[in-house]
Amino acid sequence: MAEIFWVFLKLGLTSFGGPIAHLGYFREEFVRRRQWLDDAGFAQLLAVCQFLPGPASSQLGFAIGLFRGGWPGALMAFVGFTLPSALLMFGIALLAPHVDGGIGSAVVHGLKLVAVAVVAQGILGMARQLTPDVPRVLIAAVAAALILLTGNVWMQLVAIALGGAAGLWMCRRVTPPPAATFPVRYGTGVAMSFFVLFLVGLLASLALPTEQTVSTGGLAAAFYRTGALVFGGGHVVLPLLQHTVVEPGWVTSDAFLAGYGAAQAMPGPMFSLAAFLGASASLDTSPGLGASIALIAVFLPGFLLLLAVLPVWTRLAARAWAIRVMAGINAAVVGLLVAAFYDPVWTEGIRGFADVVIAAVAFVMLMAFRLSALWTVLWCVVASAALTL
Repeated sequence: MAEIFWVFLKLGLTSFGGPIAHLGYFREEFVRRRQWLDDAGFAQLLAVCQFLPGPASSQLGFAIGLFRGGWPGALMAFVGFTLPSALLMFGIALLAPHVDGGIGSAVVHGLKLVAVAVVAQGILGMARQLTPDVPRVLIAAVAAALILLTGNVWMQLVAIALGGAAGLWMCRRVTPPPAATFPVRYGTGVAMSFFVLFLVGLLASLALPTEQTVSTGGLAAAFYRTGALVFGGGHVVLPLLQHTVVEPGWVTSDAFLAGYGAAQAMPGPMFSLAAFLGASASLDTSPGLGASIALIAVFLPGFLLLLAVLPVWTRLAARAWAIRVMAGINAAVVGLLVAAFYDPVWTEGIRGFADVVIAAVAFVMLMAFRLSALWTVLWCVVASAALTL
């Protein structure tokens, strides 16, 4: 248990660059150095995590911990990988209300410009992978149009459902992932129990209305619902979280985008943004409790689904209809991210031509020079502060 915890803690402290970069760190650590998995097993496990909603890199780490050390190993992997970034984001949430005027406002605006560049990069990367043909481009375009034209939070769920239905009909040439069997220590009965728990949590979170006043139950429901419906992980969490915490007035749009920008500079999982949002929404009551509830709730559904699917993955991956449905859902997710890029990322972050230039330079740093997101954060914050001065 100590070995698993320290390995993942090291990754949680040093894994900069977002979800795609995490996969490289994981392969280096667990395939090449420690040989806990071979390349084929790593690729097959990654296919499962990318198939399911939730944070793929955290699900991958959770499964590796499970295979290595059972239930305690899975817990140690999650805590070790998530704790550093969660504590950092919690600290930023406590400091943010005291940053006001002058350079403080410039720093916050610089973090918004980071979000512009990073989300644009995420859209291009996901579009290459998830919308490689005309049918999936059309699904993404329709999903984006639905969100932008209606502005309704529930339309995101409609867009995802319509994407899955369209994929069943339009995505007939999708290549299925490789079949796999995994060294799980429980059977299909236990797996079904995890699936039932996931469904009960999802239904309860959908049934509980979002109120203007933050409550423990409302916070847990809102973040559980988000974690259960985020296909693609990483940047895709942005539109759902924005509607979760900004629409009811729990967190201001400025604070949300600043937190999202700050999350780009953090190592570990991007879903640790939930710690910032949960604390920000609960500053007047109990920020520590709010951060903990939001963090656990946003990760929990992805882990429950992973545990439900691992023993039956071989049979599920052989179903052509399931692969087509997921292809359609993933294409719709690209559309959701495009809509979120326009509103609120662009509309809230870009105030003039100078902001366009700063964000464009940051985008080139990410795409052309492959620099770490840490350098992008530094550039945007310093440039914004310089303009203010």
